[in-house]
Amino acid sequence: MAGPAFLTPILDLVFPPRCPLCGDALAQQGGLCAACWTKLAVPGEPACKTCQRPLPDSVLRSGEVQCAPCLASPPRHAGIAAATLYNDASRELVLAFKRGKRIALADLLSRLMVRRLPELDGEWLVVPVPLHRWRLWERGFNQSALLAERIARAVHQPLVVDALERRKRTPSLGGLGKRARAEALRGAISAHSRRAGRLNGAKVLLVDDVMTSGATTDACLAALRKAGVAEVRIACFARVLDEALDHAGREDAPLAA
Repeated sequence: MAGPAFLTPILDLVFPPRCPLCGDALAQQGGLCAACWTKLAVPGEPACKTCQRPLPDSVLRSGEVQCAPCLASPPRHAGIAAATLYNDASRELVLAFKRGKRIALADLLSRLMVRRLPELDGEWLVVPVPLHRWRLWERGFNQSALLAERIARAVHQPLVVDALERRKRTPSLGGLGKRARAEALRGAISAHSRRAGRLNGAKVLLVDDVMTSGATTDACLAALRKAGVAEVRIACFARVLDEALDHAGREDAPLAA
């Protein structure tokens, strides 16, 4: 959260603005240097209107706006908005934010996420992907909740930080395949009983930092649907898409929650 404007010169004097990726000097806090901006891979067009998967240029001529996987098996969500494709640069930012505990990066990451969001008609509940209480205790914060709080404020929508709960402590999902991730998350996430009335019939913007195989969001979707939620959109900072890995330059394994 940005402080009062009159404090900016003092903060800049005590903590000179630096690029969080390369360390180069910046004109002001809260951004990246010009060179590092170019390292982020932003999802482009044409893309699937539902899952944001890149599509060949030929779709512009055919008029097709959905990818084959979404046509074959329509997803349970109403769309994914990813700020970036997962690559080395986005991974470094998430590592610094989540494991390096540089929570000030939530401002930058959430701003980039808000730019990719479609217009939200009516009221939408902004809900973060939950952490298990032991993981929350170890880390000290839920990175998705920090992003959700800032996004809710930016789009003027209510935040329901405890709408979902992670009842089962799951092992680290890093390095697991899609099927193994789904098995590990089976029964782990549910809607909070005290939020049942708020969720029933509501529209939800589900917020996460990284969307990898979709197993975590699928578990959240199942819990929200069971609670009677009418519509779910997903917002994430970085999205792993196998087709876009060469373009995005990703070399390392995706992070897990």
